[in-house]
Amino acid sequence: MAIAHPSPATPARDDISIRTLTFDDLRIALRQGWDDFLAKRGDLVFLGFIYPVIVALAIMSASQMSILPLIFPLLAGAILLGPAFASGFYELARRRENGLDSRWRHFLDVIRKPGGSALFDLTCVLALLFMAWMATAWFIYHATLENVPGSTASVGSFLSAVFGTSEGWQMIILGNIVGFGFALLTLAVSVISFPMAVDRPVSWGVAMRTSFRVAWHNPVTVAAWGLIVVALLFVGALPALVGLAVVLPVLGYATWHLYTRAVVR
Repeated sequence: MAIAHPSPATPARDDISIRTLTFDDLRIALRQGWDDFLAKRGDLVFLGFIYPVIVALAIMSASQMSILPLIFPLLAGAILLGPAFASGFYELARRRENGLDSRWRHFLDVIRKPGGSALFDLTCVLALLFMAWMATAWFIYHATLENVPGSTASVGSFLSAVFGTSEGWQMIILGNIVGFGFALLTLAVSVISFPMAVDRPVSWGVAMRTSFRVAWHNPVTVAAWGLIVVALLFVGALPALVGLAVVLPVLGYATWHLYTRAVVR
């Protein structure tokens, strides 16, 4: 069923016009994302496990290397890479929208699309942000909790040091403030850029600039979208990451529909 889009709100730049987004657009995007997920009849549930499995393996590896201070930053930072992992869902939503075959075998078609190079470049940008975040988190740990003797002797002693010492609370507060900044930057970079690169053959620069423009023109709505994404990922991660098998595809499809409402195509 066709849904009327809002009218354009800003003049074109790079020949791409953007629209004003409202909270109703977020609601519609989430509903359409859920409809897309249901239409797959569970075919893509196992694909939703790929991302959490990678994260879980990385966490296990971190634990074996006794770098407990990086486990939470690693898990939180994995969200920064989410838009790249969701590119396949954007393609499936695009195909379904156009009445094309949208079975899971088309999930990796984005690699062969004309915008594949732009997707690669955008993924590199997110990877750089991820590495910068991890390096920053490690520096914050060294400046705070590392000064507490025996803080990494075990999981129990680490948690006690984090929540029971002033150094631990300094790490929590500083880490969350800096992490929030990284999250905002990533949201501005990726909220529209990845779906756009899937939808049309644009350069990564044009896609990223358009994403920044959408975020700049709709700061409250885009920030609310970021909070919704984080909240749903948190809820999905609670049952041993199993819920992410549903949350990730739904968010992927919903992000596509948000893109279609944010950009004049």
